[in-house]
Amino acid sequence: MTTKFTPDHEYIRVEGSTGIVGITPYAQEQLGDIVFVELPAVGKALKKGEEAAVVESVKAASEIYAPVTGTIVEVNGMLTNEPGLVNTDPENAGWMFKIEIADTSEIDTLLDADGYAELTL
Repeated sequence: MTTKFTPDHEYIRVEGSTGIVGITPYAQEQLGDIVFVELPAVGKALKKGEEAAVVESVKAASEIYAPVTGTIVEVNGMLTNEPGLVNTDPENAGWMFKIEIADTSEIDTLLDADGYAELTL
């Protein structure tokens, strides 16, 4: 299992040809208390960099972008009633969607943990 990051503060945890996507702890901290999450539809095809979801916090609304090209295969329905999971556990219970990765070579274009850490200094 590999975790990669985008400059826009999404993470993707790669398990085989599927990626689990959410926002990083840094991103949720910057947004403040998450009050609403709009998730993509299962079956939706997205290109890398396209808007996939929206999170709304007490401060602002923020788009979540697809870190890779692929098709949405599952969404985290718990976020509909408990959007605060993004704040309390962004990398586990607060994941947003799973995407079937169309081109695994796109993973190599994303940041590793060290590269992402340099962005957030």
